[in-house]
Amino acid sequence: MDVFGVDIGGSGIKGAPVDVARGELTEERFKVLTPQPATPDAVADAVAEVLANFGWSGKPVGVTFPGVVVGGTTRTAANVDKSWVGVDAAGLLGERLSCPVTVLNDADAAGLAEVRHGAARGRDGTVILLTFGTGIGSALFTDGTLVPNTELGHLELHGHDAETRASTRAKDEEGLNWTHWARRVQRYLAHVEMLFSPGLFVIGGGVSRKADKFLPLIEGVSAEIVPARLQNNAGIVGAAMAAAAAGPVPAAAA
Repeated sequence: MDVFGVDIGGSGIKGAPVDVARGELTEERFKVLTPQPATPDAVADAVAEVLANFGWSGKPVGVTFPGVVVGGTTRTAANVDKSWVGVDAAGLLGERLSCPVTVLNDADAAGLAEVRHGAARGRDGTVILLTFGTGIGSALFTDGTLVPNTELGHLELHGHDAETRASTRAKDEEGLNWTHWARRVQRYLAHVEMLFSPGLFVIGGGVSRKADKFLPLIEGVSAEIVPARLQNNAGIVGAAMAAAAAGPVPAAAA
């Protein structure tokens, strides 16, 4: 049985049915632009549009959110409207979609997918996935167990919120070339490595498709650095995995 995954981002909302046992999309993903302002009701309508494209109704849905999520409630909202803070997102989306909905942090979802099916599969010790996009998301694992809602993109780096300097949005807005941007990413990775001493960094987000443009330029980091194997589909897959684990779905699908 497939489970539907939706990835809410600061610029786009995308989703697709997922074979959670294989970690693969079973249909081509569908994407809409994130509404501006990205209020809870507007985003819920956009998520409903994504599901309607597949005729999905009444079955479990996993949804990622770009912020801290505790018990289905959104606690922060860095790259969407601040009115999301304190919202029962699982309840809101469940009512709007008429489906059982599981909500989790977007980078945590991508990390779950990469640990189960991707670049971090079978890796023990400390693993950190970082998604570079509108902001920087993070997922921290120790021996395969997730420490949720780490939000390492908001570490201070040289007097700035790290994601304002090293995200791909910063690269695009400032017109940075790959070399200049890689130096910023390198400084950020070195800072995170100093704090957590991971054995592996997995680099996700849309920019992971172009890993050959910048990963070879990063120096002075001891940890292994690899691109996300599921690339920008990792959030969708991880969201579906979380929904499958929450049920109700057949055990074989989880």
